[in-house]
Amino acid sequence: MATNLMTPDPSRQSPHWDQPRPPVAELQMNPTTTGRVLLAWRRQQLAGQPRSPADLQPSLDWLLDLGAGVGRQQLQLLQLSPDQPVALQRSLDELAALWNRHLGEAVPLQYLLGLCPWRDLTLQVGPGVLIPRPETELLIELALQLVPSPPQLWADLGTGSGALALALARAWPHSRGLAVELSAAARTLAAVNLRVAPHVQLLSGSWWQPLAPWWGQLGLVVANPPYIPTSVWAQLEPGVREHEPALALAAGDDGLEAIRQIAAGAVVALRPGGRLLLEHHHDQSEAAFELLANAGLVALARHRDLEGVWRFASAQAPPNDAR
Repeated sequence: MATNLMTPDPSRQSPHWDQPRPPVAELQMNPTTTGRVLLAWRRQQLAGQPRSPADLQPSLDWLLDLGAGVGRQQLQLLQLSPDQPVALQRSLDELAALWNRHLGEAVPLQYLLGLCPWRDLTLQVGPGVLIPRPETELLIELALQLVPSPPQLWADLGTGSGALALALARAWPHSRGLAVELSAAARTLAAVNLRVAPHVQLLSGSWWQPLAPWWGQLGLVVANPPYIPTSVWAQLEPGVREHEPALALAAGDDGLEAIRQIAAGAVVALRPGGRLLLEHHHDQSEAAFELLANAGLVALARHRDLEGVWRFASAQAPPNDAR
């Protein structure tokens, strides 16, 4: 599962306010402070850093939200009533330790907390699984637009944390899903996230191979495969290169290794008229189109991401009489 080349900005992955906050493990009681102390601590964490407070504040506030249970609305209220007591899910010392590790070692905050809000979900994440990016949420929207009637059977290739599979399972509770993942570490976390979706089966292996028993039956297949050229991956910022799995990011010299394999097996695996929807690098639209067309897929279409860049491609398996 690949995406843009930057460490995912946690401030763009804010939880929905009506979602219950996940419990923080191993805490016997919630520490309490006051708004005045908390706001002073917040200013202290932002001071004296190479990056500006304005640049760092969204990430620190995300940590307070997901790591301490103090959301943005509450922070705003504390500005007006600083003497109000505040119950924290972690102590300020614990939060400072997490924040310093994030700044000093470039460890993503999502890994430090083990959580990643994505779409209307809160996913468990950790080292060995790619952090889902907001841009990839569009794959779900496109899938629901392109396949308005729930397919009987769908699949997610390279499921990673299980984000796409879980979102599709929630949208289509009466359809059966298959989620494929090669990485054992990612499968472990995907299994946790997919526990609430018993109609999704998690499979071990690479791309189409684990789906062999269902070849010719798949109504929709989604994929966010690795698509970053090896030379580009080597130059990524430390938060991505040193902490997120290369298996989910790098895809050979041209970045098309995984997309090439997915395109090659699509006609056999999809049912007649079944759709393939995948994400690719910002400059791979033409190359991805060529691979899909050469594989015998039809009804090719390009789709833009949140910034207007051609980031997704869709295609269909030909009907029976055209195979």
